[in-house]
Amino acid sequence: MIAYITGKITYKSQTDLIIETGGLGYQVHITTNTYHQIAKLKEVKLLTHFVVKEDSQQLYGFAEADEKVIFEHLISVSGVGVNTARVLLSALTAEQVRSAIISENIAVLKRAKGIGPKAAKRIVLELKDKLVKDSGAISEAIASSLMTENPAREEALSALLALGFNKIQIQKTLNKIIKQKPDISDSGELIKLSLAQLA
Repeated sequence: MIAYITGKITYKSQTDLIIETGGLGYQVHITTNTYHQIAKLKEVKLLTHFVVKEDSQQLYGFAEADEKVIFEHLISVSGVGVNTARVLLSALTAEQVRSAIISENIAVLKRAKGIGPKAAKRIVLELKDKLVKDSGAISEAIASSLMTENPAREEALSALLALGFNKIQIQKTLNKIIKQKPDISDSGELIKLSLAQLA
């Protein structure tokens, strides 16, 4: 298993790199999101996923751990290969893919070339529970720490849940607002600001 690769970039395009390390040049397939993050670099360290097939061995590189995690989740879905996963993570960020799956937003997933309604529904069906569990644990931990400092958050969360919004999305939105405005103490204002973003 190759966990990461570090070296000098000798070739660069929006879909592939050649990274020289230890006298060898490794071809690494990337997403456009990773490309934009490393576009100005001459040397790079990328997290990798190594795919071995009967007729090929391919290395996929990621500038961020989150993108690698979502990539590995996607290729675990029946019928979704490495190319489809890479296309999806080039059209959307890892966070956008995660949010679309959790909120069952098929339309967002279909923006990626080659992702039809059947594939999008299969991705949601097979990954939603896994991602909710992962995101939920993180969100609950953040929520509990913030609630002790800002009781208005708990009131806003309850109100927005009652309005039918997704809990994970609400938590992320509230956390973002409170991070930007840590002194906010009025639940009404917090709800108003959240609705503007959730809508």
